[in-house]
Amino acid sequence: MSIPWWLLALGILILFIAMPRYGLWAQWRAYRARRAQYRREDALKHILERVLDQRTPSVSSLARALELPREDAAAVLDELRQAGDATIDEDGHIALTEQGRERALHLLRAHRLWERYLTDEAHWPLDEVHEAAHQHEHRLTPEELERLAARLGFPATDPHGDPIPDGQGRLPPRQVRPLTQWPVGQAGRVAHIEDEPRDRLERILDYGLRPGTPIEILDRFQNGVLLRTEDGVVQLDPYLAEGIYIGPWHEQTARADTDIRIPLSEWPDDREAEIVELDDHLRGLTRRRLLDLGFTPGARVTPVLKPIFHDPRAYRIRGTLIALRRDQARHIWVRPVSQRHDTRYWHKRLMWIETMDPQGISPAAS
Repeated sequence: MSIPWWLLALGILILFIAMPRYGLWAQWRAYRARRAQYRREDALKHILERVLDQRTPSVSSLARALELPREDAAAVLDELRQAGDATIDEDGHIALTEQGRERALHLLRAHRLWERYLTDEAHWPLDEVHEAAHQHEHRLTPEELERLAARLGFPATDPHGDPIPDGQGRLPPRQVRPLTQWPVGQAGRVAHIEDEPRDRLERILDYGLRPGTPIEILDRFQNGVLLRTEDGVVQLDPYLAEGIYIGPWHEQTARADTDIRIPLSEWPDDREAEIVELDDHLRGLTRRRLLDLGFTPGARVTPVLKPIFHDPRAYRIRGTLIALRRDQARHIWVRPVSQRHDTRYWHKRLMWIETMDPQGISPAAS
């Protein structure tokens, strides 16, 4: 006796739905578990970011970040507490435990390294990398992060200017202030641009502002901020200005007399210098090419030839002449080989550079 076709089809359908691991029911349960895990991890990262920004995490801020009702956000927070990742005191203050902070730092590192990979290696637009990194950060293991960091040259910041934790979870200190609080007339650089909301990020990028861009505040008034960049004068409304953070030209701007650093592009001809570092504005293939050519910390370099139009310029390094464009040399930081001599000369030179010449001679530091 043959089995009716409909009974056979029903059996196949039941098997398709109820099969362990590969059935629709198993896949749905795995999806829900993964989604709940990602939500808890997003909550951990949000709490850490609020703490790093010196803002107080709360159930309300968590609800906004996760786009959840307040009751659901409170439930996620309770899950973190039960897992030993967070604590909540009687006053509602939220804090990460050591275990929770370690997990949050891993996620933060994964997010920012993946953003760096997308901009440096995949050449994605800056306004598109945040959401992609947000999806991918949950899938990277510590071993994969180490390999990724090594491939990228262990970058210190992400494309938005945020510091990237190292493999031990350490974050470098930053001296940044909101653009709205930066002193009028003082030179600085764009250190960080908020990646959310996206429409604000896109508008800021349309003005040519990027992390590392040198700026000077010309005026501040009720309707916004007037600032000078290498490309000219820009007026930003308060909404845009609130999304930009400014730092000194170099993280070690407050340095001693014996630690003079200026960009290689401003170094005088026929004077030997020692390379201190390549700032973080040099990324991807350009950075690796310069390192391969010998522009490494500690190497000696001498400008020997400047053409009529000043670009490119020839530099002698490791017995070879290498031509660099100004936009490359300006991101290589050097100092006198013997810093015991000519200290007053180099201070005058540094003060001259810090006048923010409108022709665009000012360096963009990392």
